[in-house]
Amino acid sequence: MSVINLLNETLQNKWKFETTMKVQDEMIPAMLEGKDVVAESPTGSGKTLAYVLPILNKVNGSKKQIQALIVAPSQELAMQIVEVIREWTSGTDITVQQLIGGANSARQIEKLKKKPTIVVGTPGRLNELAKANKLKLKEIETIVLDECDQLLSREYRVIVKSFIEGAAYGRQVVVVSATITEEIKLVASRLMFEPVQISIKPEDMVQVGKVVHSFIKVDERDKTDMLRRLAHIEGLRGLAFVNNIDQVLMKESKLKYKDAKVVTLHSDMKKEERKKALDAFRKGESTILIATDIAARGLDIEGLTHVIHVDAPHTIEQYTHRSGRTGRAGADGEVLTLLSYRDEKTYKKLTREMGVKTVQKVWNQGKLVEGNSKTVSQKRGK
Repeated sequence: MSVINLLNETLQNKWKFETTMKVQDEMIPAMLEGKDVVAESPTGSGKTLAYVLPILNKVNGSKKQIQALIVAPSQELAMQIVEVIREWTSGTDITVQQLIGGANSARQIEKLKKKPTIVVGTPGRLNELAKANKLKLKEIETIVLDECDQLLSREYRVIVKSFIEGAAYGRQVVVVSATITEEIKLVASRLMFEPVQISIKPEDMVQVGKVVHSFIKVDERDKTDMLRRLAHIEGLRGLAFVNNIDQVLMKESKLKYKDAKVVTLHSDMKKEERKKALDAFRKGESTILIATDIAARGLDIEGLTHVIHVDAPHTIEQYTHRSGRTGRAGADGEVLTLLSYRDEKTYKKLTREMGVKTVQKVWNQGKLVEGNSKTVSQKRGK
């Protein structure tokens, strides 16, 4: 029986859909059978629905207790997961509550008293509420760790372990990410029972569009001006990554002074400020969203044409998670690196190890075009 038929038999008619992606084909049946799962699959490959749909099939909305817990490393990812669940549970008795830092904890405690079916949260706030005995872990039957490579890192490992060990006996544990190291797999296996191992490679996915990986050589001092130019390209919608908050704020100030339509996203912003920035970007009120790596995990923005590495990534994981924000689910996209001289060697080594073919581009008459400064000069001379 295909996974689609399996879902259509077990889920309500309003949840029918035409096709599934490969990670869904493998994860959904395993989860419906109650198995623990370790799933590594590229960004934009459909991981969220791969675990959300089986959870929706498993939980009972009329049963007033928390039955599933989804843990995410960032507020943005948690809020996005909640939006997906609300979309798929509209008109049902299944309820979902987000528990994230930056929001009013007293209000969250009041909502917990209403016994939501599913809770989605970040480690710090979940831990705070569990320790205060406001979040009843012993009722939880399914736990999902989204972006598990972060959640099972040394920073969060003890906290996340306490969630799993405090959950109901025989609980189902599911961990997913675009990149999972052998160390993380080992840590995960110690918290699970004979987990099903799923590994989806980019070449295993059906690609409808393509993602171009390009770079343009830019002096460090000229990167902000290059962002300004990019912000005025018609049809471009870019997510620009920088390494620290100070740089985000500096670039925001300079670009807004130049009337560039930009918004920012970083960890020092309050929940309401983050939501306002994301909403503005999603509505097309700004052309470029400048962010730290807080936006590299799980953030799904429809119609994103470009990921722009203002500061070049220095690890495969960083490049993978950042770049995965564009070209999602087989759509076209471009990953553009503003490459300074000091980062050139690292960038070329990184892309070579990843097997990524890169294209050099230059700025020419208000457009990004393939080539280098020499070829552009030749064209101008003709």
